Amino acid sequence: MSFEMRQNQQAARRLAKVVRQRSLPPKSPRQPVMPEGHKTHYLAREHNQRYAGERLDVSSPQGRFSDGARAVSGRVLESVRAAGKHLFYEFEGNRIVHVHLGRYGSYVEQTSPPEPPQGQVRLRAISPTHTLDLRGPSQCRLIDSEVQKSICDSLGPDPLSGGKKTEVWSAISASGKPIGGLLLDQSIVAGVGNIFRAEALFETGLDPHIPGNKLSPDQFTRLWKSLVKMMKLGLKHGRIITVTAKEAGKPLKELAGNERFRIYGKMDCPQCGGSIAVDSVASRKMHWCPECQS
Repeated sequence: MSFEMRQNQQAARRLAKVVRQRSLPPKSPRQPVMPEGHKTHYLAREHNQRYAGERLDVSSPQGRFSDGARAVSGRVLESVRAAGKHLFYEFEGNRIVHVHLGRYGSYVEQTSPPEPPQGQVRLRAISPTHTLDLRGPSQCRLIDSEVQKSICDSLGPDPLSGGKKTEVWSAISASGKPIGGLLLDQSIVAGVGNIFRAEALFETGLDPHIPGNKLSPDQFTRLWKSLVKMMKLGLKHGRIITVTAKEAGKPLKELAGNERFRIYGKMDCPQCGGSIAVDSVASRKMHWCPECQS
């Protein structure tokens, strides 16, 4: 067999592989997804309603937060506050439990009195009416208001806390890094994660590789408005939804998996029908349309 024939056969096999892959239905991302800012604000709101003002019985069934649990157990939880992807449970006496869920953290609630702990429960907080279990966070530690302030000071403006877009624009317009990476920098803008950045950049038609200092003020304004809108909707629904009911063809409450998104985790662009590209931007997978975002 000639070299040219072998090349043709190899090309045909590659093409067949691409065709098979393109014919497969879109799959939801299987890797754990880090909760974005809408989720921490949602949790803060829900936990404030159920636990703030109560004297809580706090423990660490897993044992990794035993000292911190003892320090706040029996004290009144004064408030729960969110900043970006951080949660702060503020107990009386300047004792604060700082939680960052990371990719694997989650909460489970039940009514009190609770069932025995199941799995690796880092923190259990019991009120007269509800019980809250925390599993798998990347951060669960006891801090004071001074440390809390230093954490919050390290964060950029939070779109869900009335953050000033002028401060974000000042940081972005001074940087030559790709906008797709700058949006994940929590010191520039707090709470934006992989899904919000992909969806907002797609909605505004911006290439994620454009350097921040090449964006026009108008482009940034449209991007900021898109982020604020999407994150507020995420807070309202308790999950990220960027499509409309008309786009989805069904009520928003019935959407599952990546049906909720326009571009994240998809294979085909909903606007032009072209293939969605997946690049690494700031060491995270970035879904975007080279045709519509150019």
